[in-house]
Amino acid sequence: MPSQEYLDKMQLRQNFRNLWHTDLMSTIQQDPPYCCLAFWCGPCVSYMLRKRALYNDMSRYTCCAGYMPCSGRCGERKCPEFCLCTEVFLCFGNSVASTRFLLQDEFNIQTTKCDNCIIGFMFCLQQVACIFSIVAMIVGSDEIQEASQLLNCLADMVYCTVCACMQTQHKIEMDKRDGKFGPQPMAVPPVQQMSRLDQAVPPSAGYPPAYGQPYPPPQGYPPSAYPPAQYPPTGYPAPGYPPSGYSR
Repeated sequence: MPSQEYLDKMQLRQNFRNLWHTDLMSTIQQDPPYCCLAFWCGPCVSYMLRKRALYNDMSRYTCCAGYMPCSGRCGERKCPEFCLCTEVFLCFGNSVASTRFLLQDEFNIQTTKCDNCIIGFMFCLQQVACIFSIVAMIVGSDEIQEASQLLNCLADMVYCTVCACMQTQHKIEMDKRDGKFGPQPMAVPPVQQMSRLDQAVPPSAGYPPAYGQPYPPPQGYPPSAYPPAQYPPTGYPAPGYPPSGYSR
C-alpha cells in the first residue's frame, strides 16, 4: 500500500489551481516531432522525462515515484538507472502516470476536465475491449472474435496516442520550468522629467538648439518686454526725506 503521504497528495491534487502550459488536444500542434517520437518510442521518452523531472539526480529516484506497492523495494538505491529502465519497459503506463504526478505535485497543476475525459475514454475503451475478448472466448463466435480484435486494435491506438500526448505535455511543461521559452520581453519605460514648482509647463524633451540660435526664455520668468520696476514707486516719498507739507 502507498504511504499516507502520497495518499494525502492525491487528495490535495484535486484542489490544485495551476494549469498545464498546453492541454492534451494542443500538444501535437505545439511540438509535432516530439509527439511522434513519444508515439514510436514511448519507453525511451519516458526514461528521459523521468530523469529530467528529477533534475538529472537519480539519487532521488523511486520506482513509480512511490505511488505503487513495489516502490522503494526494487533496489533503487543500488542501481537507479537499471530500475528505471525496467519500469519504463515493463510498467510503461505507470511510468508515464508517475512522471505526471511528480510534475503536478511540484507545480500544483490540476488536470482539466477535457484531459480527464480523454484519459477516461482511453481506460473505458480498454475495458470494453477486454470484455469483448472474454465474451469471444466463451461464446466462440467468429463475429464477436473479429469485433474484439478491432476493439483491441482501436484501444491500443488510443492508448499509444494519449500516452504520447501526455509525454509531450510533460516535456513542454519542463521546458517552461527550465526557461527554454525565454524571458518575457519587457517594454522600455518612457523618459520621465522632473518639473519645478515655479514652472507652469515641464521642460520639453529634445536636443538643444543649433549653434547660433538663442535658447528660449525659461518658463516662470517675466518676458524681456516687461517694464522694469520703479523704486520708490510713483506717489511715495523717497526714504530719508519728509514728505511735502510735513512740519516738525
